[in-house]
This record gives sequence, structure tokens and C-alpha cells, in this order.
Amino acid sequence: MAQHPFSTHLQRHAELEASAPQRTWTPEDGALPSLYLSHGAPPTFEDAAWMTELHTWARSLPKPRAILIVSAHWESAPLSISSTQAGTELVYDFGGFAPMYYRMRYDTPSAADLAQLVMSVLPDGEELHEHRSRGLDHGAWVPLKVMYPDADVPVLQLSMPTHDASTLLGLGRRLRTLREHGVLVIGSGFMTHGLPFLTREMFSGTVVPEWSRDFDAWAADALSRGDVDELARFRSAAPGMPYAHPTVEHFTPLFVTLGAASDPEAPVTTAINGYSMGLSKRSFQAA
Repeated sequence: MAQHPFSTHLQRHAELEASAPQRTWTPEDGALPSLYLSHGAPPTFEDAAWMTELHTWARSLPKPRAILIVSAHWESAPLSISSTQAGTELVYDFGGFAPMYYRMRYDTPSAADLAQLVMSVLPDGEELHEHRSRGLDHGAWVPLKVMYPDADVPVLQLSMPTHDASTLLGLGRRLRTLREHGVLVIGSGFMTHGLPFLTREMFSGTVVPEWSRDFDAWAADALSRGDVDELARFRSAAPGMPYAHPTVEHFTPLFVTLGAASDPEAPVTTAINGYSMGLSKRSFQAA
């Protein structure tokens, strides 16, 4: 029986760590970049190429001291964080997949220190509610389980309180100084996410629809020019809408990522491109 691709991935990770352990961030490294990544549901664990891309990207950076991630799958105001407790139960917010994916764990250490750090950068008087029973949803734990399989980095998920680009850029700006403490700030979405419009040919990997290709090209161009204003007009300016994003929660984490960058208008560095099931998995880092 063939070995599951994720088992192969874990084996490769262990071999890499044995031969060249990933170095942990130190203040001498300076601020970590902020990331926007396209995440998938459990089939990501069956995509060897995509897992290699995610893992290679993670290993190209110093291992963070902590991770703060905003996922498309937690839209909640006022601003909230997931449980700071070690080993909190994950959120299995998907359906129709193999039973093994509902048994997966990602038991990260206590994130109490990270919560205090996040509180310290928020304006005086702003509440930050901790959902003590809420663990990471699949927009967080699926990519992180690939990127950092040892689950040895504290992780908190931050809710997305709005889809207004200006507000999310402002939220990112507040988080910017966390990067100087070795915190990896991540916005997790999907560069195109037209799930209602997927076809059998797209699932087979043989077709990329025009709306997905056109939106991706538009976003890539705006990101290469640092045109934040153009990106903020995506609802009306981007080709392929509304098919590329019939709902917008998989695109808007990008604004937290850009806000957290040292210069939101600087060109970004693309780490992953291409398509999965016809959807753009473009992912990038901002310095």
C-alpha cells in the first residue's frame, strides 16, 4: 500500500531537521516578514508539491518564536483571539473528507506570552476577548502543520473583525512591531476562491478558468507595484469578480499582511504561485 503523502512529508521534514536543523529567530535577524498564504482544506495533505513549497518557504526563514495568524474562517467582532492554552482542541470546520483528517492534532505550546504581546500593541481601552475553548481552524492548522510539523511554536489565531481594507490595514499596522519580537504575522486565505463555480475539469487539474487566471494576474501586477489602493478596490476593479471571490473573506486577510509590512507599498516577494483545482494559490511575503 502506498504511503500517504503527508507521511512522506513528515519523513522528509525529519531528515532535513536531522541534517540541518532550522535556526530559531534571534533579535540580530531583525523583523520577520509578514506572510499571505493560500491554504487548502485537507486535500492539501495529499498534494506533495504544494506541501514542499510551503515547507521550503517556512525553512527559508528563521523559525519564529511565535505565530499570529488571521484566517478567512474566523470572521468575528470585536477582535478576539483563540485559546492561549496548550493543546486546545482544533476546529474541524470542513466536511466530506476522510476520517483521518478529523483525528489530526496540532498541539502547540501555551501562547499566553504572545497574547500579552498582542495586547500591548492594541490601543488603550480596546478589548481583546479570548475564546478559551476555541482552537485553530483549518485555515490556520492545515498550512502550519505542513510548515512547522513539530508543533513547537506557540500559535494564536486572531479573528477578522471586518472586511474593510482600510481597517484591516490599520490592524496590520498595529501588529507590525510584533515582527521585531520574532512573531510571524500571517494572513491566511486563497488568492481566488470561487468554490461555487468549480467544475469537474477544474478538480482534475486540467482547466484554469478565465476568471481565476485574470484575477490572479491583476493581483500579481498590483502587488508587484505596491498599489494598495488598487488592491483595496478589488470588488469593482479586479477582473473575474465576483466569480473569483463570491464572498471576500479569503482575499481580505491580505490587507492585514500588507499593513504589518514595514512598507505596505513596497513590492512583495512571491513564494508560491500556480493553481490548485483551478484556484490561484499565490502566496507572498512582505518585508
